[in-house]
Formats: sequence, C-alpha cells, structure tokens
Amino acid sequence: MSHVSAPEKNSAAARDREFLVFSLGDEEYAIDILKVQEIRGYDNVTRIANAPDFIKGVANLRGVIVPIVDLRIKFRLSNAVYDEQTVVIVVNIADRVVGIVVDRVSDVMTLNAEQIKPAPEFGVSLPLDYISGLGNLENRMLVLVDIEKLLTSQEMALVAEAGE
Repeated sequence: MSHVSAPEKNSAAARDREFLVFSLGDEEYAIDILKVQEIRGYDNVTRIANAPDFIKGVANLRGVIVPIVDLRIKFRLSNAVYDEQTVVIVVNIADRVVGIVVDRVSDVMTLNAEQIKPAPEFGVSLPLDYISGLGNLENRMLVLVDIEKLLTSQEMALVAEAGE
C-alpha cells in the first residue's frame, strides 16, 4: 500500500498553473493568469501617428497611459472585427502595463505538468519563440503564449514608445 506524504502532494499542486483562455479567430490561446491585471471591453483608444498597424494606440486606464496591441493583427489573422465580444486583456509585463486585444475571453483553466506539451515545429500561426507549449485537454488544444517574451521582444519596444 503506497501513500503520498503531504509535501509530495504540495509539490504536485505547485506544478498546476492557471491560464486565461482567449480566442483569436478559430484558435484558442492561453496566457499565465498571474500576468493578467484585468479584462475590459474595447473602447476609447487614441491612435498614435506612425505606429505599426498592430499598435492600435493608447488608452487611459485610471490615469495610466497604456499601449494597446491588437494580437489579431500581430499574428496576421484575417479580418479582425471589433464587436461586443472584443476585449482587452490588461497584462503586467516587466513593470509595464499593456493592453492586448483579442476576439473573446472564454475561461480560466488549470493545467498540470502532464497536460502541457512542448510546442510543435509547425502548424501554429505565430513565431515559435512566443509559444511556451500546448495545453492538451480532452477535446481542446490551447496554444500557450509566453506573453512576457512576446511583449518584451524588440518590436514591442515600439509599444513602449507609443505609451510615452
């Protein structure tokens, strides 16, 4: 008869990670819930002259000017439609607050280490450096986005400029 001691149980629980699940087109993506500050509707974005097309502009978030990045455009998805489902996920990365526009947020999921697979070499519409793995649930496949890598990449320095 085997039994698991309490410390072993805790280490297993420590490997469980919570992700916020969102959609871009037909694909489901997920980011670490700990990076998420809030979720809000898409509105009142001020355009910035000469910004790349994926930078929608900036928004005033309770007195903080936050750059707004449309991940749908960044990931080259066709026809990014703005409707009542469109939301901005406000994330806190490297001491910077950034809003990312997605089609919709669906839920929060807990994944354990066994459910997270390494990123594939092909078949996903965004550069592999931004993918931390795939979340495998019974009938769903989630692309786990390393939002920190994505938003601290070189082109995102333009986002910092937009917010200043």
